[in-house]
Amino acid sequence: MTKKKILVVDDSATLRASVAYTLKAAGFETIQAVNGADGLEKLQHAHASGEAIGMIISDINMPIMDGITFIREVKKTPFKFLPILVLTTESQEDMKLKGKQAGASGWLVKPFKPDQLVYVTKKFMR
Repeated sequence: MTKKKILVVDDSATLRASVAYTLKAAGFETIQAVNGADGLEKLQHAHASGEAIGMIISDINMPIMDGITFIREVKKTPFKFLPILVLTTESQEDMKLKGKQAGASGWLVKPFKPDQLVYVTKKFMR
């Protein structure tokens, strides 16, 4: 069986790299996208090629397509049941509520603690 991958959507290359590094060290594989629109393309490609995606980690503030819009769009695809973890600098309750209403499964505030990210990921990737 192929390992399920984690789609990491963030406009910061540095953040994508550190999330990928942290998750790889814990035994997870990642696919990276630079914004919500790119994330949707990566999901379509994975679906078309039969690649298994186990969860999504997404930022909120991104150009072209922000995280809230991205989450809403994912919920219209075959990946609508995937857990989506928001990883963002946003910590306001109203933004968290928007994320939850859009369909986010969890919320972590940057900068993240690697062990916390791995713990949450393992919980979602059962």
